[in-house]
Amino acid sequence: MITFPKPDVEQFLRTFSIADFAVSPDEKHLVFSTNLSGKYNLWGMDLPNSFPYPLTSIDQSCQGLIYDKKSRFIIAGFDQDGNENTQFYGVPLNGGTMKEIVNHENTRNFMPKLSNDSKKLYYTTSRENPSFLNSYCLDLESGQERLVLEGKDAATYLFGFSPDEETLLYYKHFANTYTLLYAKKGNEDILLTPPTEKQHTVNDGVFVSDSMIYLLTDYDSDFTYLASYNLETNKFCKVKELENESFTAITYSKENQLLYITSQKGVEDQLYEINLQNENWRNIPVPCSVINKLEVAASGTLYLFGMSATKPHNIYKNTGDEWVSLTKYTVPGVDPNELVEPDIITYPSFDGREIESLFFRAKKENDNGEVIFWPHGGPQAAERKFFRASFQFFLNNGYSIFAPNFRGSTGYGLEFMKMVEGDWGNGPRLDNVAGLDWLIDQGHAQKGNILLMGGSFGGYMALLLHGRHADYFKAVVDIFGPSNLFSFINSVPEDWKPVMDQWVGNPDIDKEKLIEFSPITYLESMIKPMLVIQGANDPRVVKEESDQIVQALKDKGRDVDYMLLENEGHGFSKKENEIAVYQKILSFLKRFTAVTEKV
Repeated sequence: MITFPKPDVEQFLRTFSIADFAVSPDEKHLVFSTNLSGKYNLWGMDLPNSFPYPLTSIDQSCQGLIYDKKSRFIIAGFDQDGNENTQFYGVPLNGGTMKEIVNHENTRNFMPKLSNDSKKLYYTTSRENPSFLNSYCLDLESGQERLVLEGKDAATYLFGFSPDEETLLYYKHFANTYTLLYAKKGNEDILLTPPTEKQHTVNDGVFVSDSMIYLLTDYDSDFTYLASYNLETNKFCKVKELENESFTAITYSKENQLLYITSQKGVEDQLYEINLQNENWRNIPVPCSVINKLEVAASGTLYLFGMSATKPHNIYKNTGDEWVSLTKYTVPGVDPNELVEPDIITYPSFDGREIESLFFRAKKENDNGEVIFWPHGGPQAAERKFFRASFQFFLNNGYSIFAPNFRGSTGYGLEFMKMVEGDWGNGPRLDNVAGLDWLIDQGHAQKGNILLMGGSFGGYMALLLHGRHADYFKAVVDIFGPSNLFSFINSVPEDWKPVMDQWVGNPDIDKEKLIEFSPITYLESMIKPMLVIQGANDPRVVKEESDQIVQALKDKGRDVDYMLLENEGHGFSKKENEIAVYQKILSFLKRFTAVTEKV
C-alpha cells in the first residue's frame, strides 16, 4: 500500500482566491479577479459555460469592476504591486489590449460608476484634493471631464445617482464609526439621517426611484438597520431592524421591486429579501458563512461571492431554490475532512464584558500541543468564519489557533466598535490578555509557551503584547504591523489623516498616551525571538514601521529575523510571495515546537 506525506504548505496556499466579480447585464458574461495563474488577473466566463479564460496578463490585483450597461466592455481598476494607486482601464469582453481611461500618477481613484447610457464615467479621486477627495464625471467619447463633487471637511465619496441622474448620492467619512450619507440635487445637499450630535454611520444606500432612497444606518441605534428617505417629503423612516444584527449591504432589483440585504451577526452573515410591494420579509439560505458581494441581474437572478471557514472563495448563482457554484475552488490535494471548523466561544474580559472568539483546534492526529494566538487586523474589522489557507495549513501541521474579537471589532454594535478609538493600546490589549488567561485557565496552553502572530493592527497588537506581556509567549510574528504610532499617523495616505485624531490620537494633545500605546516604547522587554514581515510598497503601514523596530531590536542584540517583500503592499497579491512567507513562518515556529511532527 502506498502512503503519502502530509500536504505541504504549497498545497494549502495554492488555494486560489477571488477578489471581486461582476456579471454582464445580459448575463452572458462574468468577469472575476483571481490569482488562478499565481498572480491576480481578470478572468472571464461565457455563461452558462463556467470554464474560465484569462482576460488580462498584467499580474495586478483589481479594485473596482463594472460592466458597460449594454454588455460591450468592462471598466476595471488596477494598482501597481500593492501601492493602492488605482487607475481605471477599459477591458474588452474577451480580453486583449486595455484602454487607459483614468491614469494620473501618484493618485488614488475609487468607486467607478457608469451613467445609464455608459457614455460617462463617474469616479472619486485624490487628485487635486488628497485629504478630502473630489469626484468627476468623465465623458468617455470626448475625454472631457467636469467636477461634480468637491470634498470638504472629510473624505467624500460619490456613491451613486438617481435613475434620472439628476441627484447624486455621496457619503462623508469622518471616522469608521461616523459616516454620513447625503443627496445632492442641484446646489442643495440633503443629509439623509436626522441631525444629531451623536455620531453614527450609514453603511450603504440605493435609489429605488428618483425620490426614494433606502439606506442602512445605526442612527439612534447600536446596530445597523434598514431605513428610507423620501426626497419629496424630506422624511426619514426606520423600516426594519433585527436584534443584535447589523445590516451591511443593500442591492435593489428594479424589475421585481425587491431589496436584498446582507447582514452581519457576530462571525457569520445572513441574506434577506424584502418585497417593497407587500413588505414581506424572508431569510434566504446561502451556501457560505461570509458574503463578500451580492449582485442582482435584471432578470432577478442572484449571484453571490462568499466563503466559509473550510470552503474557499467561490461565486454562486441562485437558480430558484438552490445555489449553483460557478467556480470550483477547493484546497488542492486536501480532503475536506482534513479541514477544521472553528468553535465559537466567549470569555469574560477584565471589565466583565463578554468577548466572542473563534478557536480552531488542530485535529487529534495532527495536534502538536502548540497554540497560536491571533489578534485580527482592522482594528475595526473582525475575525469571522471566512477561509484562511494559512490557518488550515498551520492546523494541519498541528498548531491550534485562537482568534478573539476584542473591543473595536465589527458585528457587535456601534458602541463596541467605538471602544478602540483613541484607545489602541489599553482596552483591546487587556481583552487579548484576558483571552490568553482563558486559554491557560482552560488548560489549552501554558503561560510562556504561547506563539503570537498577527497582521496589520494584529501585527501592532503582537508587538505591543510582546513588549508589555512577554512572559506569556515564546515567539512572535509581526506581519506589517505599526510599531510607532507617531510615525504611523504621519505616514498613512492623505485621505486617512483627517480621521487619525479620533481613530488613533493627536500627536500633540495625546502625546503621553501615544507613547504609552506605541510598541517601540517597550524595546527593553521585547526579549522573545521575532519574525517581522513587511511589504515594501505598503501605503497603509509603510516600510519604516518595520524597519525602525527591527533595527532597534538588532541594536540590542535580540533574535529578530526580517523578511521584506519588494513587490508587495499591505497583503500578498502574488502567490509565490504568500508561499514564501508562510514557509518562512512555519520554519520559524518549528524552532519552538515542543513535539516533533509525526512521520
